Amino acid sequence: MPSLSDVARNHTTLDQADLDRLQLLVSDWQMLADLSFADLVLWLPDTEGLGFWAGAQMRPTTGPTAYLDDIVGSFIPRGRRHLLDQAYDAGRICREGDPEWRDDVPVRVETIPVRRGSRVIAVIARNTNLLGVRTPSRLEIAYLQSATDLARMITDGIFPYGGERLLSTTPRVGDGCIRVDRHGMVTFASPNALSAYRRMGLVTDLVGSRLKDVTGELLHSGNKVDDVLASVLTGRAAKEIEIENPEATLFLRAIPLRADGQHVGALILLRDVTELRSRERELVTKEATIREIHHRVKNNLQTVAALLRMQGRRITVPEGQAALAEAVRRVGSIAIVHETLSESFDEHVDFDDVADRVALMVAEISTVATAVETRRSGHFGVLDSEVATPLAMVLTELMQNSVEHAFGARDGGEVKGEVNGDANSVASGLIELSAERSVGRLHVTVVDDGQGLPANFDSELSGNLGLSIVRTLVIGELDGTLEFGPRHDGKPGTQVTLDIPVKD
Repeated sequence: MPSLSDVARNHTTLDQADLDRLQLLVSDWQMLADLSFADLVLWLPDTEGLGFWAGAQMRPTTGPTAYLDDIVGSFIPRGRRHLLDQAYDAGRICREGDPEWRDDVPVRVETIPVRRGSRVIAVIARNTNLLGVRTPSRLEIAYLQSATDLARMITDGIFPYGGERLLSTTPRVGDGCIRVDRHGMVTFASPNALSAYRRMGLVTDLVGSRLKDVTGELLHSGNKVDDVLASVLTGRAAKEIEIENPEATLFLRAIPLRADGQHVGALILLRDVTELRSRERELVTKEATIREIHHRVKNNLQTVAALLRMQGRRITVPEGQAALAEAVRRVGSIAIVHETLSESFDEHVDFDDVADRVALMVAEISTVATAVETRRSGHFGVLDSEVATPLAMVLTELMQNSVEHAFGARDGGEVKGEVNGDANSVASGLIELSAERSVGRLHVTVVDDGQGLPANFDSELSGNLGLSIVRTLVIGELDGTLEFGPRHDGKPGTQVTLDIPVKD
């Protein structure tokens, strides 16, 4: 089914300002359909003036539909629906005397010209299924009167009001509806509206009272209502606002009604959002608790790392010191992830920052015989915490393995290799970390410019603890693949490739 923009662009001469006006109308015309108990169809004038194209359609939630099928994109030539022709040509609301019959259903038709400035740019056809019509109640009379007022405002080019920002919590007609006169006195309140105010503590009826005064008393502010709230409750401003007291929270929207340039009252729609706001507060509390847990886990891991460093300084055996130093790095990589989670509002991690901090940590604690530079290219993106934690450990192990074995490896206490001809100089190296994100996959490479892998190297047969951890995490926990080999560009060094599934 084509969109309003498609129909306007392909079949009319309406400009962008006209289309913006119609988009604004269509975004808010569910209210008119519900108040009218009728289907609405927006008809756009043909480029050559031969008829009208259906640009948008809306069914009511308060009554039976007059259109079982979608008609957007259909064309009606001039002369077939004379009410459309009359409304567009004369610029006034036109009503049908006798109903039309569609599939054995009587339908009353009314056409409403849509004006922008001095021009009629479209026509709304209001189609009421008369099978559902009965003796109107007080609610239906109030709804229909409000619909008539809005239709006149559309014809005058007043409604919809520009500048309103409709939210997901914006109330609909069925949520609660109040009608006030030009003095702010309530002339009608739907049962749902009355129930919402009763929940706030109202013990009397709303009809016949001044809405601003009643609301002020329920908010325990008496008649001292601020100007913004007063403008909404008296219907002077087209605004949305939220009010609450200890018993309930209501979301209000005011639609000022005007006739002949004069303010004649307002339609105030309201919705009880007490449970919604309560759930939001629970979620905020839950998120704060989760963040605090991550913060405490990070602090505990840092404490563990500090204890391991203290123990390492007390051990005189070099192998024991090296083992504890490796444990400190592994704990530190996990702590980085939890620190990042403690700063976010969900269980997702911007892993680019984590990767940079892990690389910096590895470079800073590399041996004194090796000066290592790390670089990152590409983007990891946002990862779930269950992926981020093991991946951080994998990168720590791989980069640390490059530091220990690829650059200036020690042999009998002397540095292998020379820098500037001095065998005792500090060796240097470069570790490049790259990431490429595709649909459902993350491709990671860790490349160094060191001395390369030993002959007949097999990562599965290697007794290195770090490589065992990497294999376990990548294959077993992340369900990915792992490949060791020489650099693909032919230069000296080693390249490790990871490919893991990730959520988009």
